[in-house]
Amino acid sequence: MIAIVDYKMGNLGSVINAFNAVGTKASLESNPEKLKDYDRVVLPGVGAFPDAMSHLHESGMADAIKDFAKTGKPLMGTCLGMQLLFDSSVEFGEHEGLGLIEGKIVAFDESKFDHKLKVPHMGWNELFQQKDSALFTGLPKEFYLYFVHSFHAVCDDRYAIGKTYYGYEFTSAVQHENIYGFQPHPEKSHEHGLKIIENFAKI
Repeated sequence: MIAIVDYKMGNLGSVINAFNAVGTKASLESNPEKLKDYDRVVLPGVGAFPDAMSHLHESGMADAIKDFAKTGKPLMGTCLGMQLLFDSSVEFGEHEGLGLIEGKIVAFDESKFDHKLKVPHMGWNELFQQKDSALFTGLPKEFYLYFVHSFHAVCDDRYAIGKTYYGYEFTSAVQHENIYGFQPHPEKSHEHGLKIIENFAKI
């Protein structure tokens, strides 16, 4: 049983459709008390970090997600959902995250860009595998996924399983034990994204 955390901050329909496309049933879950009953949890998200954390705290989902992470069962955050896994973000001020992975979410530093680029980073870009992961099973070492974001994670390389180049190199996929995160949207990334979702359903 796979739960898609419903906290009013995401393209939940497309996430459900992606799991259906790989032959796996996933359910929207808005009750924090029930989260512990699932085998796997996905934390999606579209929007601003502080709004998302407010919704998670108000609903009780923040504590439920932390408790689920302690069980050792797989937890995956995507896009904003990945950013929420970290200690903090500077989006619209300094805000605490879930603290499940050490690191911080920062804005793209356009002063480091080697040429003029638009922010947000939007569209198809390559993810370069840094380490083996169960979520990369059957995927090439370099492959394209779909991105939409203005902020990115800064963390120790021991957590980085994937990196991407946009003006400079940044961490685009992370893993810490049973916790996984992808800055791009697997559910919008066609064949390669669906493979990540299929792999998550199998671990």
